[in-house]
Amino acid sequence: MYVDVSGSCAAKFAPVKDAFAANFAEHGDVGACVALVQDGELVVDLWGGFQDPAREKAWQHDTLINVFSTTKTMSCLSLLVLASRGLVDVDAPVATYWPEFAQNGKDNVLVRHILSHTAGLPAWDRRLEGRDLYDWRKVTDLLAGQATWWEPGWKSGYHGLTQGNLVGEVVQRVDGRSVGRFFAEEIAGPLGADFHIGLGPEHDARVALVIPAPPLQFGSADGSVVPDRDSIPYRATNPRLQAEQSWEIPWRRAEIPAAGGHGNARSVALAQAAVSHGGAFRGVELLSGATVDRIFDVQAAGRDLVLGIGVTFGIGYGLNSPRNPLSPNAKVCYWGGWGGSLVVNDIDAGFTLAYVMNRMGEGTVGDDRAHRLLRAAYAALDAA
Repeated sequence: MYVDVSGSCAAKFAPVKDAFAANFAEHGDVGACVALVQDGELVVDLWGGFQDPAREKAWQHDTLINVFSTTKTMSCLSLLVLASRGLVDVDAPVATYWPEFAQNGKDNVLVRHILSHTAGLPAWDRRLEGRDLYDWRKVTDLLAGQATWWEPGWKSGYHGLTQGNLVGEVVQRVDGRSVGRFFAEEIAGPLGADFHIGLGPEHDARVALVIPAPPLQFGSADGSVVPDRDSIPYRATNPRLQAEQSWEIPWRRAEIPAAGGHGNARSVALAQAAVSHGGAFRGVELLSGATVDRIFDVQAAGRDLVLGIGVTFGIGYGLNSPRNPLSPNAKVCYWGGWGGSLVVNDIDAGFTLAYVMNRMGEGTVGDDRAHRLLRAAYAALDAA
């Protein structure tokens, strides 16, 4: 499908624009946007396609959409801001700031463990429904009361939903504001980033709906292979979300800081650019240089207990590594969302790239549409 691409793109990043257009023509994009911030400037800000599968409503410059786990980069950044201000020690026990969390022997879970998916709390012991995520106190208190599934710090096991509650509760205990409000007032507002953890009704008219991929299946489609219900991957799929839940108004309103953020590529890139720019962006200092460096302190490297793939986690982000190479540069941190959204902070090259779309790819870690854009960005830099 050919679409008109709107927005702006610096001449040297023309390969990114070409790759973006190719995602529609050759790789099935319906509606999408891409942004790149380099050396303090928004040098790529492109959007195109449609908000709906019928291709009747055009994607606009200010369209918002749920980006699922790309939201984690915003909640983790919020906690790192508090660490940079000396209000949180990432090497301290979580219970230092949240005393009730020490129940069931969790006094050895450190803040850096919840920031790196190594805390041993990838899901809830009690079987939940997706709508339970709207009740912050319920799901967070459950996490405080349960035991870890493995020794904290031993390995990573992707905390697909729980990371948001764990990180968000520490933010609230330290600062007094919810993580959504903290992010809005300390990061998004000062940086002019139109990204929301908990979306107000005044934005509803701008929201596009994700186009779900086929549901994830455990075992064979005909049921002939029974999933191991005691396995960590199976137990970690709790609650078992359907992408369509993100269409619900209560989902938008709730603060779900692991998966419920709404934004677009521009807002994702602007909110994250301080990471790639040494800690400060647009005159707003969010992180000290030492805190940026701490992101790259490897917490786990190897086969993730939940995802089943090789991942290297630093503090708050996934890291570039030989087992999952994103970049020719070493100092690169990233994460993405269910269906395909992605944000990459390249400290060595001084840029942040973000991609957001509505048609979800299969699997939990997206597909290659964003990576084509990232490869095009590096090609452009090499050619410049």
